[in-house]
Amino acid sequence: MAKVMVREIQEIAEDKWQQLDGIDKKYTELEVKMGFPPKKRYRGIIGVDMNTLVIERIYKSIAQVEELFEKANSDPEYLALGVQLIGIMLSHRLEVYLVL
Repeated sequence: MAKVMVREIQEIAEDKWQQLDGIDKKYTELEVKMGFPPKKRYRGIIGVDMNTLVIERIYKSIAQVEELFEKANSDPEYLALGVQLIGIMLSHRLEVYLVL
């Protein structure tokens, strides 16, 4: 079973970081209950836009990624948090890497 890293790259509205932190705490609570692996969050300071947020997680397998994404995308509370991100998250890109 090959581990994979899922990386999310988001552009956050300059004046919305504090709002994002409150929403992220709620996401984390739900994700822990669902069994997501811990996430690491990074904010750009040099070489990228300072309003760039990167979130990384290491999963046991691509099957685990699929299982947890399906679980999250069928949870009404989790989906409702996404609506709160309108106007806060300006763009979102998802990357998946094989951990060597």
